[in-house]
Amino acid sequence: MEKTKDKIEETLNYYTFKSKEILNYINATSNLTVDEIIEKAEELSVLEYKITALEVAKEN
Repeated sequence: MEKTKDKIEETLNYYTFKSKEILNYINATSNLTVDEIIEKAEELSVLEYKITALEVAKEN
């Protein structure tokens, strides 16, 4: 059971890192096209969903 929690934590850290990476990219780039903004927002949305699911799994 402890290995599962470790894997959840590790995956949660990875997705959180990727989420911050996308946010930093969006904030640092001043000439994004509308399509790029939509694409990055979709990626961010998927990551946030996964982060939420992992946080719930971690609590249980």
